[in-house]
Parts: sequence; C-alpha cells; structure tokens
Amino acid sequence: MTISAFHGCTSQPVQPARRSLWGRLLLAVALAALAPAALADRVKDLAQVATVRSNQLIGYGLVVGLQGTGDGADVSFTVQSMRSLLNRLGVSIDGPLSDFETAATTGKMDIKNAAAVMVTADLPPMSKPGQRIDVNVSAIGKATNLRGGSLLLTALRGPDGEVYALAQGGLAATGIDQSAAGSRVAVGVPTASRIPNGAVVEREVDNPFDRADHAVLNLREADFTTNTTIVAAINRRFGSELARPLDATSIAVRVPQDIAQRVAFLSTVENLDVQAADPPARVVINARTGTVVMSRNVRVSAAAVSHGTISVSVAATNEVSQPNILARGETRDVQNANVTVTEPNKPMFLFQPQVDLRAIVDAVNQIGATPSALIAILEGLKASGSLRADLIVQ
Repeated sequence: MTISAFHGCTSQPVQPARRSLWGRLLLAVALAALAPAALADRVKDLAQVATVRSNQLIGYGLVVGLQGTGDGADVSFTVQSMRSLLNRLGVSIDGPLSDFETAATTGKMDIKNAAAVMVTADLPPMSKPGQRIDVNVSAIGKATNLRGGSLLLTALRGPDGEVYALAQGGLAATGIDQSAAGSRVAVGVPTASRIPNGAVVEREVDNPFDRADHAVLNLREADFTTNTTIVAAINRRFGSELARPLDATSIAVRVPQDIAQRVAFLSTVENLDVQAADPPARVVINARTGTVVMSRNVRVSAAAVSHGTISVSVAATNEVSQPNILARGETRDVQNANVTVTEPNKPMFLFQPQVDLRAIVDAVNQIGATPSALIAILEGLKASGSLRADLIVQ
C-alpha cells in the first residue's frame, strides 16, 4: 500500500549520550516556538514526510432507490449482482414461483430502480479504524441519473486486494438532466455523486513511522538549491549533523526513538523557516483562454519585435439597374462590393539583453497586443532563441 521511505528500521536502546542529545533537541524545540518568524517559506510547504501519504481505494457496488433511472434489464452485470445480493440475504429467486422470479432466472430482471456503480476514495495518511472518509460514486451502466439513490454496503479495496473501508449511505447528487417538450436542461453530471463521510475505515495501512531511525523528507519539487537550504537550516537549528541530502528530492533526518519526542521533533522541523530557491524561468500559455503566466525569472536576450495585423473589410450594397427610357433591357438587382485594406502603423520595439519581466509586459502593452498576439510573440521569441525560459503551451 505504501512505499517505505524510512531507513534502518532496527530498534536499539537509547544510550545516555543520545538521551542528552535528544534533551538538547527538545530544548531547541521549545526555544523555536518563541523565536520570531522570518519572511520565508516553511519546510512543511516545501517538503513532506515520505510515508505521510494517502492511498487510493476502489470498489464495485449497487445503488438502489432510483426513480426509474437505473440500468434496467439491458445491463447483465447489474442483474447478476442483484441476484447474488438477494441470495446472500436469504431471498431465493430460483424456480418459477412467480413472474418476477421467472424473469430473474432467465436473466431478464427489469430493475430500473437500481444501478451498478464504481466507488472510489482516498484513504488519508495514518487513518485509523473507525474514522470516516468521503467516497465518490459513478455509474458504469445505462443509468441516467443517480439522484435520490442509496449505495448498498460496498467493500473498498487497495492495490493489494485487502479491504480497507466499507462504504454505504445516501448519495448527494448535484447534477440535473431533465427534458420535456423538446427542451432540455443539463447542470453538472447526474451520473456521478459523492457521499460525505460515507465510508468507515476498517484496516490501518502499515507504516514504519514509529520504528525507523531516520525520517525522509521529500521535496514537492526537486531542486538541489532548496534541498541544500533545508539541510543547512535543520543542522543549524539543532547544532548537529542530523540531516543529510540523498538527492535533489530527498533528505534523511535522524529522529528520536521515543515516539512523543519524534512527533515533537518533526513538528519543529516542519515549521522551520527557509529561503526557498527561485523557481525556474517558465512561461505557461493556455491557448484556449488566452491566459499567459510568466515567472519573475523570465529573461529575453537582444531581440526586435514588430507586431501588426492587416485588416480587410468588405462592404456590400444592393442597387437596382434599369434601362433608360425607350431603351431595350431588363431591370435587374445588382450587388456592389467595396473592399478596404487597412494596415495599422505599429512600431517595432527592441528588447535589450537580459531584459526582465516588467519590460516585457510594458512593451507588449504599449503596442496593444491581444492575448492571441502575445502568444504569437512569445512563441516567436522562443523559436528565435531569445526567450530564456521554458515555454509550456496547454
């Protein structure tokens, strides 16, 4: 279920020297609470403990109580699931005792008020049995609306096949899809729903947090500079070589053996203030909405940019052509067109070497470029090699 990121899971008795060391560390923890906060990022905003992670669960279930919007007899696995469920509950549907049972045994049970669904959930880190979690319910058959339905008891399993939670309850569907007299109103997706606190955790995921000698901090974004800064901040605060980098992402931190001291120590580490490295120069473009976002490290080398568009307008006028008096001819409708070509006089602007973001924005705004024109300018700068940044087009 979870990737072990602790090293050296052998438990050893704490020596007197180590007791003294952890005593000094706890004193540093107390002093850290009184220290003024600096204008910097906290470690917990840049990294997280490796084993403190969520796990995904999935299950197959049945939703009942629908108002004729279920799967019906056309979905064979829904009928099969309903028959199996009724058999487990002691309701025998074998034998031609009635029209309903005859239809069930032939596989033609028309259950329009039930639907087969897939149930998914995220198991939060270190969840304990008895705690409740939210679940998502999605139809997989021909059901058109799950509004008003109730999910029957469903086992949620992890990738290892073990059951970690049981889900059941009424669906909180917000989607609407109604049609009448040729009109239709659709809001949201009525075939997907949620059950807040709809599952109860039944099994705890094994976690070596309380057994390991080292905790591993994983940076949310790999960066050697940020990694080095965090390691230096931890060792500077506690006065010992407790932390060491493993790579650009991971940091190994030696932690106390006592679980209470371990929690307090990691709490202090998470709240240390560090100066994170500047993000890489990056320009993100959303071509659908015309949104352009630039990081502050974007630079442009010497380049000249000219922006201008040719506007062509066509105006059509309808006129009547008729012959002169006593002349032969016919009266006809004639359409005349007036074509005008306009090319605005847009100045060319020059980017000096290593110009910053403000100069780029000011220059683009000066020529009145639209979002689409700005995208074209940035793509041209990147193609010419003048844009010193990663260009990401979504």
